[in-house]
Amino acid sequence: MKINKLSIVIPVYNEEKTLGGILARVEAVDLGVEKEIILLDDGSRDGSRGILNEYAGKHKVVFHEKNQGKGAALRTGFKETTGDYIVVQDADLEYDPEDFKKMIAVAEEKGARVVYGSRVLQKNPKAGAFFYFGGRFLSWLANFLYGIKITDEPTCYKMFETQLLKSIPLACEKFEFCPEITAKVARLGVPIYEVAISYNPRSKKEGKKIRFKDGLIAVWVLIKYRFIK
Repeated sequence: MKINKLSIVIPVYNEEKTLGGILARVEAVDLGVEKEIILLDDGSRDGSRGILNEYAGKHKVVFHEKNQGKGAALRTGFKETTGDYIVVQDADLEYDPEDFKKMIAVAEEKGARVVYGSRVLQKNPKAGAFFYFGGRFLSWLANFLYGIKITDEPTCYKMFETQLLKSIPLACEKFEFCPEITAKVARLGVPIYEVAISYNPRSKKEGKKIRFKDGLIAVWVLIKYRFIK
């Protein structure tokens, strides 16, 4: 299988400090395929919109007038994609777009329709205890409920065959995109492949937005989609 175009969907909410940096990285990385960069601003109230306006003639830029949540932003962004595969990229600097190369390689070599980038499969700095152990628990729970074997369920780096992703109805509004898509892919019996990726976690003071309640919602979403269609 040959991937000709990769759609990179980047949801943005109040990320003026890191937005320019991550866009420079995404633009600079040579993936050996055409890149389609889609930027979705989810009602930012800082200088993010001004930065995005500078890219409006270069990439697809879409604005939500009000903040709706990461899941809603992603669903809007997915509709704009025209690539063979879609991958999610956060607007901070925790993840390295160079790792897309390994994800593309697995998709092409193994015919993988879904590839996750795992922060656990190589040595990386660990986030705070809540984020680290919370991630391990969500991975265990997904494996237990759905009979799959993954090591990093809440990873940002999730790559999907476009046809598959667009065939899956999504209801997510906020951070529950990760457990919802994992659950629904697993219910379809589509294998989830993983590759090791690098990770440079940021703290709450540096702008990390996930909170304890988001973890509880993720648990509920995994359980809910195991037992309802």
